[in-house]
Amino acid sequence: MKKDIHPDYHMITVVMTDGSTFQTRSTYGSEGDTLTLDIDPSTHPAWTAGSTQIVDRGGRVSRFNKKFDSFLGE
Repeated sequence: MKKDIHPDYHMITVVMTDGSTFQTRSTYGSEGDTLTLDIDPSTHPAWTAGSTQIVDRGGRVSRFNKKFDSFLGE
C-alpha cells in the first residue's frame, strides 16, 4: 500500500435506534467518536420483511397472481 493516502482506521461506538451500542473499527470521524444510527436492522423494512405485508395497489398483486397462477401452483 502507498503511504499517507489511506484514511485513518480506528475504533468508534455505534448507537442503534433502540439504545444498544457496540464498538467497531471504521474510517468515520476520529478515534472514540459515536455514530448514532437513524435506521438499523431492527427497524428498517429492508431487514424486517417477515413482519411486513404486501400492499396491493391497484390490483397489481392479484393481476400477477392471476397471470402466473399456473407457475405458482394455485
